[in-house]
Amino acid sequence: MLLEPHHSVTLLLILVAAGRHCVAGDDGLQFTYNGFAGANLTLDGAAIEPNGLLMLTNGSLQTKGQAFHPSPLPFRTGTAPNATRSFSTTFVFAIYGQYSDLSSHGMAFFVSASREVLSTALPGQFLGLLNSTDSSNQSARIFAVEFDTLLNAEFRDINSNHVGIDLDSLISRNSSDAGYYDDGTGRFQNLSLISREAMQVWVDYDGTTTEITVTMVPLGMARPKKPLLQTTVDLSDVMQSTAYVGFSSATGVLSTRNFVVGWSFALDGPAPALDISALPALPRAWPKPRSKVLEIVLPIASATLVFAVGIGIYIVVQRRLRYSELREEWEEAFGPHRFSYKELFHATKGFSDKNLLGAGGFGNVYRGKLSKPDREVAVKRVSHESRQGMKEFIAEVASIGRLRHRNLVPLLGYCRRKGELLLVYHYMPNGSLDKYLYDASAPILDWHQRFHIIRGVAAGLLYIHEDWEQVVIHRDVKASNVLLDSEMNGRLGDFGLARLYDHGVDARTTHVVGTMGYLAPELGHTGKATPSTDVFAFGAFLLEITCGRRPIEQNERNNRIVLVDWVIEQWRKGMILDVVDTRIPNGFSKDKVSLVLRLALLCSHPLANGRPTMRQVMQYLDGDLVLPDLSSAYLSFTTLERVYDGDFKQNMMPYTSSMSIGDVSELSGGR
Repeated sequence: MLLEPHHSVTLLLILVAAGRHCVAGDDGLQFTYNGFAGANLTLDGAAIEPNGLLMLTNGSLQTKGQAFHPSPLPFRTGTAPNATRSFSTTFVFAIYGQYSDLSSHGMAFFVSASREVLSTALPGQFLGLLNSTDSSNQSARIFAVEFDTLLNAEFRDINSNHVGIDLDSLISRNSSDAGYYDDGTGRFQNLSLISREAMQVWVDYDGTTTEITVTMVPLGMARPKKPLLQTTVDLSDVMQSTAYVGFSSATGVLSTRNFVVGWSFALDGPAPALDISALPALPRAWPKPRSKVLEIVLPIASATLVFAVGIGIYIVVQRRLRYSELREEWEEAFGPHRFSYKELFHATKGFSDKNLLGAGGFGNVYRGKLSKPDREVAVKRVSHESRQGMKEFIAEVASIGRLRHRNLVPLLGYCRRKGELLLVYHYMPNGSLDKYLYDASAPILDWHQRFHIIRGVAAGLLYIHEDWEQVVIHRDVKASNVLLDSEMNGRLGDFGLARLYDHGVDARTTHVVGTMGYLAPELGHTGKATPSTDVFAFGAFLLEITCGRRPIEQNERNNRIVLVDWVIEQWRKGMILDVVDTRIPNGFSKDKVSLVLRLALLCSHPLANGRPTMRQVMQYLDGDLVLPDLSSAYLSFTTLERVYDGDFKQNMMPYTSSMSIGDVSELSGGR
């Protein structure tokens, strides 16, 4: 069927237009693309824009783009089967980096014997040519001329703006700064690959001499006589019979668009010249200049926004860190006893030094005021890195928190942070007893007040030993752990801290927790705390409050004085009342003082079964039982001396003490 005249004219115009962009040789050994509109290329990640530009990468991050002649070319002939044919190519390209002085990875012209290598290639520094396995594989069978815009030490790049000749590897056989040699002066002229300017490249291979040359100039200049690169590279292993030719490009963490504007190629002869006037136009190199106002305002506004966001993030992070807590699922059972760190932080005004009540070996104590409910508290911060036994300890804290007695300081609850435990107690406005015994600036307690405190502490110990639903061993009875409420009632506090440091340890080990001078002798042998060891400490407490002296002191000759030994010595001399604190105002009842001192010696008996129970102690104090007479055979100085200086020392090596000899009590505030 013949075409109508107007149809024939239309077809002729289409063929003429196509001919301006793509011309193929009659023998199929050469081709020319003056733009790529309608070109028959194989594309992988690349695209041809409507105006004929070949865009290898479109600006997406971590992508690759490939474009190559659809069919492999015959690089060997039957007359010379072992020799690679000469070839020549010229092309025009442009790299559009995201910034004028910084770009992602560049592009390359390649000749590859295998499409499989191309299909498995990676983006980024691999330029879409090879992958991490093939990047140094001598059997990859690929030749490339790279135009690299990013320095990569792994491939021994010379800089971030170079041209390199690669063979089966991305480590270039030869490379040079991008540029050209001026024919007139012979000087080298640098070119910036990321300038967004079109550049023309010539690559020629001589099959006879196996010499390859690479030349480049800005588009529109004549080809220089001296090439940029010239080296010997035998391509016979790459091009064993046929091979694909084309271009590859890749992006990394920066956005880059890479274009090929025109391309010609020929075997056994020079590549046909490109028609520069027919090449498609590149996009605008750079955006239109902005107004001066925007140039000033935008950076300031951006910087202000970034600063504000940064400050906001910093505040949020610091706020979370400030109030961060350590919570685990098992703690849900103890919910009512758990305080948030935030409410304790605000209650103590950020654990301010102004709110510091006391400091000691176990931690600092701070005064605080809770808003809901309205209540004054004392918060003790205890350093604790180990998590061993923490679950059991918190269970004990929650259990002890149910203790209710007028002579006990209520333990309200706890809070946990990394490396830190906080215990919350009712606040006792008059502080700890030791302040009134040893601080010269504090009021002096009369005997009535002292006896009232003694009886209150005894009642509290009786409650936890026998009258509560479980037996609780305090393990650290001493004046600094006796707090005074608003009516000067003595309240025993600081429950559970001794257990914190040995939780999970066998109770029968010799790892002893407590304070020197209050530790029962048998603890050095058994390490087992019992109600009787609390009674021994109570005996030392009785002497402490009656004599106004610490259980262990050092005299002016630096000799150690054990209070109980000194009292026994005075008792044996019949001068026991001489040990009473001389500062007690308004005198004292000799009968009451004598009773307390003899009871203190009975409680300090070196043998556990020689001590009374706390119920008996209360009966002695109330006069319901007559205190037995003490004889020298029953309680001798030599017995205590042997216990303290001999067996006790020998077996107390691993003890933990919260107070060294002669030290002032650490915690002078309420808990």
